[in-house]
Amino acid sequence: MHGAAESSAEFAEPAYTRILFRAPSVPLCVGYAVLAAALAALVVAFPSIGSFQFLPVLVYVFLGPALIAGLLTTPLAVALGGRLSWRRALLLSATAAVVPIPVALVARVVVLLVPATMLPVAPFLLSLLGPVLWFRHMSLFGLSRSSHPRSLPASLIQPVLSAAGILFLAGPSLSLGIEAGLFLLFGFLASALLLRAADRPIRREFGHSGVSMIRPVLDHINTRDPAATAELERFFARFSIPADLRVTVLSVRVGGRAKATVALPTVHPGPFAALGASDLPRRLAERLGPEAGTVFVPHTPCNHDLDLPTQEEFGKVASATVTLAQSLPAVGTPTASPLVSPYPNSLARAQRLGDSVVVTVTQAPEPTDDIDHSVVDPLVRSYEDRGLRLAVIDAHNSYVEGQGDLTYGTPNAARLVRDIEAAVAAANAASTDQGFRFGVAARTDYTLRRHGIGPTGIRAWVVEAGGRKSAHLLIDGNNLLKGARAPILEALRGAVDDAEVMTTDNHIVHEVDGGINPVGQRYPAESIARDARQLVDQAIADLTEATAVSGSVAVPGVRVLQPAWTQRLLTSLGDTVSMFGNSFLTTYLLLVTSSLVVVLAVR
Repeated sequence: MHGAAESSAEFAEPAYTRILFRAPSVPLCVGYAVLAAALAALVVAFPSIGSFQFLPVLVYVFLGPALIAGLLTTPLAVALGGRLSWRRALLLSATAAVVPIPVALVARVVVLLVPATMLPVAPFLLSLLGPVLWFRHMSLFGLSRSSHPRSLPASLIQPVLSAAGILFLAGPSLSLGIEAGLFLLFGFLASALLLRAADRPIRREFGHSGVSMIRPVLDHINTRDPAATAELERFFARFSIPADLRVTVLSVRVGGRAKATVALPTVHPGPFAALGASDLPRRLAERLGPEAGTVFVPHTPCNHDLDLPTQEEFGKVASATVTLAQSLPAVGTPTASPLVSPYPNSLARAQRLGDSVVVTVTQAPEPTDDIDHSVVDPLVRSYEDRGLRLAVIDAHNSYVEGQGDLTYGTPNAARLVRDIEAAVAAANAASTDQGFRFGVAARTDYTLRRHGIGPTGIRAWVVEAGGRKSAHLLIDGNNLLKGARAPILEALRGAVDDAEVMTTDNHIVHEVDGGINPVGQRYPAESIARDARQLVDQAIADLTEATAVSGSVAVPGVRVLQPAWTQRLLTSLGDTVSMFGNSFLTTYLLLVTSSLVVVLAVR
């Protein structure tokens, strides 16, 4: 394998491009704070505003409070039971300095056009502190501690320091102190209203605060914090139900040792990041160990209904897989066939290997996505009753958002069953007992951020049987952009007679910006095709005489997420985003309007 150490480092400390996941470095945050404070002071007081000069306003009202708050927010938040990195605290303080700029800019323009509208300087500056508290408190409530009493002290640091700076420049007075208190009260109330509105969809649907999940999500994604992971999995476990799952393992043997293992648990590799069954290919390969040879974990026919909620449930499936792999005979059978399609445009292609038939399903070039477990499972059990094991793979290789799912009872589902039966018959008809040669290759020097490819990278196996060479290419990612499959297969033409490209549907790739992150979006299909050809050439050079043996085992009582639960969660998250966006603007305008009324009242 190539680049294993580099790949491991990438996933030990993930690097993401969105500030939501990882704040910039401390020097960048400090520079941002200086720039934000300078811009705010420039808008408010350049060259001066009444008796207030630009430089004192910059130092005492904007820059000084921002930098001091950046230093004090983290220790105070931690002391009150929260958690906030230094970088995020500095970034928060810098961003909070920008929040009042739209109001100050409008006021500045109005005064330039109509000088008589000039507001009292000190009350006007104090009115800008409500938006600062509004922004800081909503942020700390989600990022640090979901408690108003526990988060409010840290939220107040910056606006209180700015208020002190304004009172120092204007001369302290009881009236200005009361006005400062009113503006801060308005900021807190607007923030509380926003948080309450944003929290409603998930709390209504699941009886749990959605805002309180922000910090554990970030901690899990950024640092794989065990406490955050446990908190998220407790939430998922509340909505799980027991299910009887199955695991199929195909082992290709050379000289009594496993050269490759194809592991096919009926588990969906989600929900996201490294929770539950996410990152299934890497974790299952690690559990199987080097004695399993090169491990392939393609996507099986199932959807998010078979996401696992916790590490404990994954452990049940992994233990069953390891036990099954270790119990298989040391030597399999030499029966094999080329990769065959029963007729043009079949949804299924099949290849006999040992005592099993590997069936690869795709609707490409049309969109293709998850296949309901109920579509294929009865057919698999029917063949097993007749003494033939099917290893069915959902190739998951033509992504169009919201399209391509195969659901039970639809015409395409019935067509798939017919195509699988025809493909199995064709593979059996083309099989011989004359033996086959098998080769593998793998490359793992890919990253989520640059390539959209997970930690097990790209792997290929090649079978030479019946006078033909067949290749299966497995990419560790969440589907393949529609149209990317064709150039990859074209690149393999000439090296092999038949080929198929598959993805694992690994949901760890959602951690980067963009969420879905399908293969081909970051790393172009032409580059993947070039890499695929190199890997297949390596696998061909690795061809050796082999045998194959397979087995299946039931894994009863594994808890999975409830049917359609993920869709419910996604719908609630969409409602939350919509509610937050509406409430964000509404509460900001309400805050500015109420503050303006107070300023006008004391004019």
